[in-house]
Amino acid sequence: MEFRDYQLEVMNKAKPLLQKDKFVYLAMEVRTGKTLTSLGVSELLPVSNLLFITKKKAITSIEDDYKLLNPSYSITVINYESLHKIDQKGWDMVVCDEAHGMGAFPKRNKRSTQVRSLILENDPFVIFLSGTPTPESFSQMYHQVSVVRKHPFNSYVNFYKFSKHYVNVKQRKINSFIINDYSDGLQIIIDEMKPHTIAYTQKEAGFKIKTREHILEVEMSPITYQLTNKLKKHLVVEGADDVILADTPVKLMMKLHQMYSGTVKFESGNSMILDLSKAQFIHDNFADAKIGIFYKFKEELNALKEIYGDQLCTDLSTFNETNKTIALQIVSGREGISLRKADALVYYNIDFSATSYWQSRDRMTTKERLESDVYWIFSRGGIEADIYKAVIKKKDYTLRHFKRDLLTLN
Repeated sequence: MEFRDYQLEVMNKAKPLLQKDKFVYLAMEVRTGKTLTSLGVSELLPVSNLLFITKKKAITSIEDDYKLLNPSYSITVINYESLHKIDQKGWDMVVCDEAHGMGAFPKRNKRSTQVRSLILENDPFVIFLSGTPTPESFSQMYHQVSVVRKHPFNSYVNFYKFSKHYVNVKQRKINSFIINDYSDGLQIIIDEMKPHTIAYTQKEAGFKIKTREHILEVEMSPITYQLTNKLKKHLVVEGADDVILADTPVKLMMKLHQMYSGTVKFESGNSMILDLSKAQFIHDNFADAKIGIFYKFKEELNALKEIYGDQLCTDLSTFNETNKTIALQIVSGREGISLRKADALVYYNIDFSATSYWQSRDRMTTKERLESDVYWIFSRGGIEADIYKAVIKKKDYTLRHFKRDLLTLN
């Protein structure tokens, strides 16, 4: 396997950084080949046992890249949730894929805690990988890099000490409680990380991708509009066996988000399909295309299964080897996988997160692919179009947006 020139450039820059401080952050945008680059860097160092930690859906593609490269070191590829199942000693290189997932604050999350314990046990070389190292706040950097022994914020024993110098801490009132808001991390965090970071964009890599976005509107069944209108008016819909309750603005936003796409989760925790209109529309309009479908809620997958039957799959290897359509949950499927064999991406529903929008729509991108088509399936009069207007501007859709938009919903 041959590396691209820019990948060789990144590898040669990363090697001395790893030799000096034993860690580097490869902030390479999606589809620029950061996985392969990290494997290549590891071949330039005295590495015998590499642990590659990633998302479960990405394991197969990483193992395939390793086989194509055929390096001298051995590799174990595992998802973050399974870290407790492996030996904690014996690793001289650890690659943390989609490292921003360790960036929770102000408290360290389980993922970061487990990785930190393993790294302190081994003192390996560490490569962090992410196309979006701090997707929501610069404050997300601390608990990522603090898993290694030597990092720019070493003098701060915890996030709270760190925040006194690197975060504009604000106080917010939630219900009757006053809490500290640590989300306004300062630019100096990124400045301090620059000596340890190698960033590379799709543009620098020579990608010239034209993504065409299409919005298709679906008329849902009358029952969908009857139920959503009743919920907006009364904030509750009572059935024979269960209740749809929207007694807070947040719950109303979530319930309408579900219902306008044809599913609902009841107050009891049970959920059901209300309307197959979207699933049927996708099936009928993309019958001759090999597509990847992103869905938001679990019952949307069940709706697709009801319409597609055995022509639907949820794993990448089956999708790549057959003519089946693949369905992926938008948050778990937005990172670490390639849908390069898809003719188009189709969104059954849309996520509130701008990160989900920008990462998931690039799943088909490769250096050789010049054009991509993305289709958004919105219900007539529903909430999806309003969410779309926010996320394309790189803004999450929030309760503030919803309260403004509520009057225009059908």
